[in-house]
Amino acid sequence: MVSRDWMEKDFYKVLGVPKDAPTADIKKAYRQLARDLHPDHNPGNTTAEDRFKEVSEAYTVLADDKKRREYDEMRSLLGAGAFRRDARMGGGATPFDLSDLLNQARGGGGGFGGTPTGDAGGFTDIFGNLFGQGRRRGPAKGRDVEASVVLDFADAVKGTTIPLTLRAPGVCDTCHGNGARPGTIPETCQTCHGLGMVTTNQGAFSFSEPCKDCQGVGTIVRDKCPECKGSGGVTKTRTLTVRIPPGVDNGQKIRLAGRGEPGDRGGPTGDLFVLITVRKHEVFDRKGDNLVLRVPITFPEAALGTDVRVPTLDGPVTVRVPAGTPSGRTLRVRGRGVPLRDGSPGGDLLVTVEIEVPRDLSPEARETLEKFATQVPPAGRHRLEDRIPDETG
Repeated sequence: MVSRDWMEKDFYKVLGVPKDAPTADIKKAYRQLARDLHPDHNPGNTTAEDRFKEVSEAYTVLADDKKRREYDEMRSLLGAGAFRRDARMGGGATPFDLSDLLNQARGGGGGFGGTPTGDAGGFTDIFGNLFGQGRRRGPAKGRDVEASVVLDFADAVKGTTIPLTLRAPGVCDTCHGNGARPGTIPETCQTCHGLGMVTTNQGAFSFSEPCKDCQGVGTIVRDKCPECKGSGGVTKTRTLTVRIPPGVDNGQKIRLAGRGEPGDRGGPTGDLFVLITVRKHEVFDRKGDNLVLRVPITFPEAALGTDVRVPTLDGPVTVRVPAGTPSGRTLRVRGRGVPLRDGSPGGDLLVTVEIEVPRDLSPEARETLEKFATQVPPAGRHRLEDRIPDETG
């Protein structure tokens, strides 16, 4: 469970596919890796579990056309050093990153793996900001953080509360995020007058860019906090209590707003996304909001009818098998499937009966069965036999 800096990872390498691989090849590679690395197939293998999380993370981006396109564009720009410039801040060099402008253009919606970020203004909004049409920058929003958890099948269906331990940047407890030594406050930048942007005229155009003196924050820390060195954040271990709602499924993400990395010097905090992996159950399968269960019965039970006690996630129930039930028939137990988010009954339990044919019969059972066979009508096979051509003529 660690912080995910998506832009610094090569998701194509993680999945073992070329950068121009079609979506079908990406899905095929993911399915193969997920099958080989799934925790159910590698119990106690932490290396396989970590690799499984990496593969799942890469797939969530590359399988989505929009996320993949943005990921490729940003990797290309940042890899070439585009839109980066050094600026002095207290003697140290700090890079300016285009992702700050992306967040601003999208309303601070946070990274590529998060929630939808408004309308698709994209690069039009970004360059609108560059050429004097943007709003005040201020402190940048913190990055989103992604963590992965593995849940038991029953916990995923019924919901649970789990402790989640993260080691990631958090707000500095000494300066409370403003980056200044206790007893002092950041000063308003005299170059941009607190706007974070500096505008220059070039002919008919007005060109705006982040202030080099304050790095677009609008304030300057003269006396830096000794704990965080003026950044407002420190890496620390924190434990969160996360409520998993009922009905979450494998591969689903839960968003916790404001629980990600802190913003630079008091900026808004990013979000935390929890990626869910669900272990397989020994008895139940899942089909949407329904739970699926297969129950073996004998031929006499199918022919004469019977009552069968079957398990559910809330305790056993009795299912009536009508007389003459064929093998493969599915019986429905309403309200015993996956509950709704508020905990009320949602899906159903689907019980499929399968008639077991014994391999070994005692002499007495065989004799009884042979007598029974003479007493029952044909199984309808004669209708097929009537369609077989007569080869004697």
